Amino acid sequence: MKKVLARFHKQQRGATAIEYALIVGLVALGIAVGAESLGKDISSGFKDLGTKVKGMMSTSSPTTPS
Repeated sequence: MKKVLARFHKQQRGATAIEYALIVGLVALGIAVGAESLGKDISSGFKDLGTKVKGMMSTSSPTTPS
């Protein structure tokens, strides 16, 4: 009976390791998807900011120091 229980305990460790590996994989996938989305949003924001700054620079008249 002890041997059967010992074998069962060893099998549980393997299953636990697989479960942790799946959890880590899903978390890594979530981080990758989130980072990609965040990167696109940041890129879009900087493009919009650049367009606005460029527009402000072209419409303003140059000033000369007195």
